[in-house]
Amino acid sequence: MNFVIREPSPADAAAIAALNVSTWRETYSHLLPDGFFSPEFAQNRRDMWNHVLANPHPERTVRVAEVDGELVGFGFAGPSFGAEGEVLPRDRHLYSLYVSGSQHGTGVGQALFDAVLHDEPAMLWVATENPRAIAFYERNGFAFDGREQVDPLAPGIVEARMIR
Repeated sequence: MNFVIREPSPADAAAIAALNVSTWRETYSHLLPDGFFSPEFAQNRRDMWNHVLANPHPERTVRVAEVDGELVGFGFAGPSFGAEGEVLPRDRHLYSLYVSGSQHGTGVGQALFDAVLHDEPAMLWVATENPRAIAFYERNGFAFDGREQVDPLAPGIVEARMIR
């Protein structure tokens, strides 16, 4: 299967937001409360991606994957952040990496990962009930550091921090 990894433009915001919602639905529906995927959630994703793509920042990297002109994945990394005064284990943070379920196992996820993080030291948060993602990150040199939190955007999803 041929895919293209590229830098998105502001014109891609709506498509990335729709993919963001659909991949969350595929990945987390069984963990989230009924009604979570509301029109407000979708609008929040559109607003976020419009803002990110309209305000590029040299420390942030966003890449999308396309197959036959259709977006099938995205990756987003940038500076780490945490609570005020918190000492973070890494300066770089993988914010998100999502690929349509139909593209799992094709190399799209690895290509996106490589495009946004390369081999840099980084941190990320992963749902503890997402064994596929955990195995992927472990193959890429990440390990749990013992820190967990409830995802502030997704009530009921416990995340664990991984670093490399």
